[in-house]
Amino acid sequence: MFGIGLMILLAQPAFAEELGQANITPRTKMAEIRSNPSIVGAGIYTYSLDQDRVLDRMYWDAQPLSRLSNHWTAQDAADGLNYLIRTYNAGQRVTFPLYTAEEIAQDTSRDGVELYYLPAEGAQANQKYALVIGGNAIVVSAEIREGISTAWNLHEMGYPVFVLRYRIGMKASNNAPLQDVVRAVQYITEYAGQFGVQAEDYAIVSYSSGGQIAGLFGTDAVGYKNYGLPKPGAMLLGYPVNTFLEFKPVYNILLDPGVCKQRYYKMTLSDYITPDYPPTYHWYGKNDMTLMTMCWSAQGPVLEKALARNHVTHIYHVYDDAPHAVAAGKDTDAEGWLNEAVAFWEEQVG
Repeated sequence: MFGIGLMILLAQPAFAEELGQANITPRTKMAEIRSNPSIVGAGIYTYSLDQDRVLDRMYWDAQPLSRLSNHWTAQDAADGLNYLIRTYNAGQRVTFPLYTAEEIAQDTSRDGVELYYLPAEGAQANQKYALVIGGNAIVVSAEIREGISTAWNLHEMGYPVFVLRYRIGMKASNNAPLQDVVRAVQYITEYAGQFGVQAEDYAIVSYSSGGQIAGLFGTDAVGYKNYGLPKPGAMLLGYPVNTFLEFKPVYNILLDPGVCKQRYYKMTLSDYITPDYPPTYHWYGKNDMTLMTMCWSAQGPVLEKALARNHVTHIYHVYDDAPHAVAAGKDTDAEGWLNEAVAFWEEQVG
C-alpha cells in the first residue's frame, strides 16, 4: 500500500553527529529541547503553528516545557520525550512519516503527518497497541501535551504506543484529519509484524477535538469499515467534542469555502452511533471551560445518551474538578481514569 514504506520502516535513523542526553525536565527550556541532537535527529515535532514564526519562536524558546505543556502533563511529557531520546540513541527509529514523497508532492499539506512510536520495554511480538490522538485549538496541536504524556503512561503499563501528528488549522480541509487517522491505522496494520504489534484489538485514546475525529473513525458512516480495517478494541475518550455547534459554518467558510459536501466538523458524533460502535470509555469535567464555551450539555451528555440508546458497551464519568487538556488527569479528580479505561479495554478484548 505504501510503496517504499517498508524500507522507511526498517531503515536505521540518520544520526546526528552527537547524541542528545535524556535529561529533560518540566523546567527545561524549549530552546534546549528543540536543539537536543536526538530530538532533531529523530524528527520529533515540537512546534505548533502559532509557535513557528520568528517572533513567536523567540518567546516560546525561552519558556519551559511546563509552559508549552501544562502543570498537569509536563512531567509525563518530559518522561516520554526522554524515553524517545533513549530509544533513538539505542538505534531504533521513532518517527514514521505517513505519506510518501509522491503523495506529499500531490498535496503539500500531508508533509509532517507522522507517528511517534514508543515501543514497550522488553517487547514481545504480537502485543496490543494504543494509538493516541491529542486535541488542537486550530493552531496549537497537542502531540507533546496530550500525546506523548499519555503515551508515557501507557508505556509504563507495558503497552507499545503510537502518537499521531495530524493536520490542523488551514491544512485540515477536505476531511484531512480524518484521513490521517485512517492512514495511521492502515500503516500500523500493514507493518504490524515489523512493529511487533497485533493489528486487531487496538485502543484509540483521544482528547477534545481529536476525540471527535477519532470517534468518527469508529462509526459505520465514515470509519474503519469503509477502509477494510480492523475494528478498534475500545475507544478511550477524554473530554471529546461531540459537536462543534455554531462553529460548523465558520469551519466550512475557513477550511472548505463553497463546499457543501459532508465534512468531519459538520458531523455530530452522537448522530452516527450505532449498535456496532466499538466499546467506549468517555469522561468530562464539570469545570471544563473549553467545552463550556461549546455548550457543555451538548457534548458528553448527548454522546452518553446515544451510546446508551444503542446499547453500546461503555463507561461514562463526570468529574467535579477536571479541566480541559489534563490528559491523564494528574492532580485532578480524573486521576486514575486511564488505568480504569485500560482495564475496560482489556475486558472487552479478552
